[in-house]
Amino acid sequence: MKGQSNGLKNSPASRPPRLSITTSTEDDPERTELGPSRALSAGDDTSSELQRVTELDNADQPDRSTFQGRGALSRIVRLVVVLRDWANKGLREEEQRPDSFLERFHGPELQTVTEGDANAQGDQENDGSKRKKKKWELFVVDPAEDWYYHWLLVIAVPVLYNWCLLVARACFSDLQRDYWIHWLVLDYVSDCIYVADIVIRLRTGFLEQGLLVRDLKKLRDNYITTLQFKLDILSILPTDLAYLAVGLHQPELRFNRLLHFSRMFEFFDRTETRTSYPNIFRISNLVLYILIIIHWNACIYYAISKAIGFGTDTWVYPNITDPEYGYLAREYVYCLYWSTLTLTTIGETPPPERDEEYLFVIVDFLIGVLIFATIVGNVGSMISNMNATRAEFQAKIDAIKHYMQFRKVSKHMEAKVIKWFDYLWTNKKAVDEREVLKNLPDKLRAEIAINVHLETLKKVRIFQDCEAGLLVELVLKLRPQVFSPGDYICRKGDIGKEMYIIKEGKLAVVADDGVTQYALLTAGSCFGEISILNIKGSKMGNRRTANIRSLGYSDLFCLSKDDLMEAVTEYPDAKRVLEERGREILIKEGLLDESAAAESSEGKDTEQKLERLESHLHTLHTRFARLLTEYNAAQLKLKQRITTLESRVKQYNQEEFFSDSSDSPLEEEEVAKFKGQE
Repeated sequence: MKGQSNGLKNSPASRPPRLSITTSTEDDPERTELGPSRALSAGDDTSSELQRVTELDNADQPDRSTFQGRGALSRIVRLVVVLRDWANKGLREEEQRPDSFLERFHGPELQTVTEGDANAQGDQENDGSKRKKKKWELFVVDPAEDWYYHWLLVIAVPVLYNWCLLVARACFSDLQRDYWIHWLVLDYVSDCIYVADIVIRLRTGFLEQGLLVRDLKKLRDNYITTLQFKLDILSILPTDLAYLAVGLHQPELRFNRLLHFSRMFEFFDRTETRTSYPNIFRISNLVLYILIIIHWNACIYYAISKAIGFGTDTWVYPNITDPEYGYLAREYVYCLYWSTLTLTTIGETPPPERDEEYLFVIVDFLIGVLIFATIVGNVGSMISNMNATRAEFQAKIDAIKHYMQFRKVSKHMEAKVIKWFDYLWTNKKAVDEREVLKNLPDKLRAEIAINVHLETLKKVRIFQDCEAGLLVELVLKLRPQVFSPGDYICRKGDIGKEMYIIKEGKLAVVADDGVTQYALLTAGSCFGEISILNIKGSKMGNRRTANIRSLGYSDLFCLSKDDLMEAVTEYPDAKRVLEERGREILIKEGLLDESAAAESSEGKDTEQKLERLESHLHTLHTRFARLLTEYNAAQLKLKQRITTLESRVKQYNQEEFFSDSSDSPLEEEEVAKFKGQE
């Protein structure tokens, strides 16, 4: 790392402090060498194509002066073709050129064969019919892809069409008769979409052990065994064949199309997950449900009025023979108005007179109470969720205000704190990123952090050459901090416990008077790493070497010493690189004691030898303990065998004793018999 303090004008009153700062404007000889070569390689294709065009033009030199003549048209065509190929090639290279920083972090990705590649191979291997068959066999829909979501949008349209217009056509006969050709076209188009949806469902994959299942038999069995399959089959039954018997103006025969409602709800659920404005979508979705209920209720009210008789009493729809109430628009608007007043329980409607009218109004009132409770509950929770962040932030401000008033903090300090909070809220920095991302795994959290703060991290030299694992560790340990104008980030002589990376804002390296500036730090600069590395031989030890002050509001990343040491413990190579860079900076600024560094290196060698000796002793101790355990086990087995042998010998002696005692009377009898014979 190179400092920025070198080359700056010193104050005549005091000598500028020596500071280790890494900025984004450092000279990198490797980059300098690679830059022209990359530029040359990028321009090679262009120059070669232009040279080829020049050679082609030179071949037709007599006609070069004008575009008239024998070779003019061919030259124009060749030039257009060359320029088009070169532009397409440049676009492909630009699209395929990944960010080196992100590529190093992500690592090699899995190489998968796309459908286009499979089809291209099929073009070379099979003829047209086999290729189409193979493509159809490989066609499996992934529910996680955008294509599936777009299909849900397509299927939701006919579902919503049937739910809204079928009941209206069944109740308002004028609506059905006046536009029956349009309804026939729309009905059978929706039926075709229903059938296509069933086919797509038969080929919709699902996850098994984290992998997408592509076996068509498994996909078919998984869908057929569900209740939704039965409802889908019922929804496409050709019940409208009864038109041949009863006529075309009976749309209630198609009410089975309403059973395909699950796709519309699935589309709403996925949209709520995908949208960036979920609360607005929830409110819109709730309003849509309420409008559909009011629409259905208006249609049922008109059907009941038709059954009872138009104009027979004050509750039903007025007599349609009256020109004021006899056209379609007034019929629907009047019924919709009555339904809205009844279900929302606001306004006055004519009282019912018949028993069936009373029953219908009672049911409407009950539904209206449920709708009102649903509206109040859902809208209240949505508004509270929309203002949850602001309410939590305001609660923090109120608590700090109360504390400052209780402790009688000065007005100047109180105003500074309030301005700091205002800056956080205005610039949308009041959200605790760790709290928001705490439910994600470390890998995803690190990936999000790197993508969000990519521009800043790419400028920091400490992250340029580090391993991907160490990068994850460090990024997850970075803590954002915001400093107000005039705040000191660190003072000369303070104990260094953190290092800082500037994300946004400007910092100044100032003298002890706080006015004289020696250097200006911008986004991407990092400082404070020398004091937390605790390099042996450093004259400053672990203390800060300069005063750094924020010129305006500054957004910094903070990395504590404990977190850094914990991260580099598992990466000794990275730790050694950091220490070598810090030692180079200290040598350059004259803050490294060579003798102390040499002693520390010797001490390190001695420590390493002691560590190796300790490891060897530990190994010997482990081996001795293993041998001792084996010896004890062998001794135990030997004792057990001796004990078993002793018990057997004792048993054998007892058996011999009893056998001897049983043989002695027989011998006496034999001796007596022998004497008697004599």
